[in-house]
Parts: sequence; structure tokens; C-alpha cells
Amino acid sequence: MQTVFLILHILAVVGLIAVVLLQSGRSAGLSGAIAGGAEAFFGKRHGLDQLLGRATVILAIVFFITSFVLGYLMS
Repeated sequence: MQTVFLILHILAVVGLIAVVLLQSGRSAGLSGAIAGGAEAFFGKRHGLDQLLGRATVILAIVFFITSFVLGYLMS
């Protein structure tokens, strides 16, 4: 059981880092360099930002839940 939550936690961490780096900020950052072609795939840029925002919220919730569960299982 602990191994399942640890794997889920690691996937959430890596996914959260990737999603946050892909989000456009005030100066576009990495999202302009990496996901520039995604505009043609997802349509408007606004749609991609919404998708990345939702993914950030979901991955953050998974991160916190797995953190608490792993803390409980380790003690």
C-alpha cells in the first residue's frame, strides 16, 4: 500500500513541476518555447491556459493527499 502511494506521489510531483513550467506567465517563459505549437492543436491560447490551470489544481490536490497518507503510513 505504501509503495502505491509513493509511486502516485512521485508522478504527482513530476506532473506538477511540468504543468507549472508550461503555464504562461507575464513573460511567457518556457511555455512559449516548448508549447508554442500547441496553439494549433488546442485552438486558442486561452484554452490551453485553462487546461493547464485545471491540471495544476488536480495535481496539487493529489500531491497533498498523498503527502498526508504517506506521512500517516510512515509513522
